[in-house]
Amino acid sequence: MIRIANGQGFWGDSPEAPVRLVREGPLDYLTLDYLAEVTMSIMQKLKRRDPSRGYATDFVALVERILPDLMARDVRVVANAGGVNPGACLNAVLDTARAAGIKGLKVGMVTGDDILDRLDAILAEGVPLANMDDGRPLSEIRDAVLAANVYVSSFPIAQALELGARIVLTGRSTDPGLVVGPLVHEFKWSADDWDRLAAGTVAGHIVECGAQCTGGNFSRWWEVKGWDHLGYPVVEAEADGDFVVTKHEGTGGLVTIDTISEQLVYEMGDPRSYITPDVTADFTSIRLQDAGADRVRVSDIKGRPATDTYKVSISYLAGYSASGQLTICGPQALEKARVSAEALWGRLKRAGLTFDETHTEFLGAGVVHGDIVSPASPPVEVVMRVGVKDVDRDKVDRFGREIAPLVTSGPPGVTGFAGGRPRASEVIAFWPALIPKSLVRTDVRVEES
Repeated sequence: MIRIANGQGFWGDSPEAPVRLVREGPLDYLTLDYLAEVTMSIMQKLKRRDPSRGYATDFVALVERILPDLMARDVRVVANAGGVNPGACLNAVLDTARAAGIKGLKVGMVTGDDILDRLDAILAEGVPLANMDDGRPLSEIRDAVLAANVYVSSFPIAQALELGARIVLTGRSTDPGLVVGPLVHEFKWSADDWDRLAAGTVAGHIVECGAQCTGGNFSRWWEVKGWDHLGYPVVEAEADGDFVVTKHEGTGGLVTIDTISEQLVYEMGDPRSYITPDVTADFTSIRLQDAGADRVRVSDIKGRPATDTYKVSISYLAGYSASGQLTICGPQALEKARVSAEALWGRLKRAGLTFDETHTEFLGAGVVHGDIVSPASPPVEVVMRVGVKDVDRDKVDRFGREIAPLVTSGPPGVTGFAGGRPRASEVIAFWPALIPKSLVRTDVRVEES
């Protein structure tokens, strides 16, 4: 049996979670998931400005904090913190180890997922990289592409671990793959061991969002205790693919069949065909059993052969947007907010400004749920939030200049303007596509401090 924990559900998750996971209980592997589709484009822009950037810098700061604990407790780390620049991340980790006087630390790196520089060659080979949602060929927005990364197999992670890496860095691996890699390495699962690979995928899917399976974001939130010390998930895995989801003893949170079930349906398409680079998992085969306090056993998972394609996450520039808000308070707050919004859009139109998209909402007046839940009485304060999107950056910036004037040229009770004028920011759109596996080649490298 091996213990694998996930201490980072996204770039911005609690920096204390992975530290606590290493220090508060037994562990063999710590996984850290930093990447989302939009994150890759942000990292690509950072790399273009500075070739030494483009990875999750938070990860390096974390390594600096916990490296002595990792060495003392013999915990290995697998993280997709490499982003679009795994090499720079690897060098930063090695520099951190050397600065701490730690010699002999092996750090592995998986590359090959970043195909941005190969896009034109791939298109020239007759691969359209068509949008999976609407079928459009990538050529329609090729000039706007910012990042293109393949969700690669988990087996290169296992290879890096086989070569002795204590820390393994990847670019755009799948989220569950951070768990599958260590399981393949530890239990020597083969590439056609479909049921076990499916089990590893389910384990990784359950823990990929961190505390979201241990009580965070749980619909029966009032049953959760210890919010200030919420435990993050630990998988206790067996060679046959069965595993238990739990958390460190003494931590807050909740691990039950309900909390696990809610996470299982997170980002779920067809439950019979959860497709990853390594296997097609059947989520309808999953069996959940109560295995004691904060322990859920997961078993009987079935898998089918993998597809012959990888999914590609492509991000592109789709214009610019800006949003701002004001608080309107006092009697007839909602009516005054509506007048304020009408005044704003009317003034912009008189100035000759129209936009591709506009948005207006009044927080506090039932905007989130609409007619499902409405206020029992008229609100005494609402937040007017307005926004625009357009291909013209200058127009978007001009929109931001018209919000603050409502404080003195709108109805009474307008306040809450802070943070300066809203400025245009890039709108990053997602373009999912498929690529033949034969066109993607990963590489594994291990270096030592």
